[in-house]
Amino acid sequence: MAAVFTCCLGCCGDGASGQIPLKEMPTVQLDTHHMGKSVSSCGVAVQLRSAFAFAFPGTDVVIVKSGRRICGTGACHANAPLHQNKSYFEFKIQSTGVWGVGVATQKVNLNQVPMGRDSNSLVLRHDGSVYYNNEEKNRLPANSLPQEGDVVGLTYDHVELNLYLNGKNMQCPASGIRGTVFPVVYVDDSAILDCQFSDFYHTPPQGFEKILFEQQIF
Repeated sequence: MAAVFTCCLGCCGDGASGQIPLKEMPTVQLDTHHMGKSVSSCGVAVQLRSAFAFAFPGTDVVIVKSGRRICGTGACHANAPLHQNKSYFEFKIQSTGVWGVGVATQKVNLNQVPMGRDSNSLVLRHDGSVYYNNEEKNRLPANSLPQEGDVVGLTYDHVELNLYLNGKNMQCPASGIRGTVFPVVYVDDSAILDCQFSDFYHTPPQGFEKILFEQQIF
């Protein structure tokens, strides 16, 4: 557990070497509503999702930076579903490892990594493959795999999930998931990812915008 704190909280300082300071906290963030015990370290509240403690003894997912950063082992989805027609959001890779980003229903098993094994999640994995229902739906070009410092952008229009790498469309659409979905992210093997749900690093594609809560749409 100490190793998890070291790797994750070591990236918290604004002046940390190689780290770009995070922007102001957005309204939409990773959902920590059902998290259990908390610890204070480095001036940041660290909350552990209790589900992982009994599913994988000795492994934990850690959410810091006011629901903006995920590390440790496990998954988490955002606190807002994708109600609007065209949504855009980003993930910045602060440290490489095993990770995945995409969309998932509330029925997804957040204890199961990697995701994309069933009909409740559609995700881009760290190796460039896009999985849904245990089937590879698409794959990024071999020379375009996300690396440390890269920003992965995602658009979702209730039909297709499309991927962007540092603002460039990867022409890698994937579909299949149905129902109400949420942005989802998982990490393992020292990966650290930051979520960006507003104040984006790159301009969203035409017609797409930040995630809105249902009451903001109507």
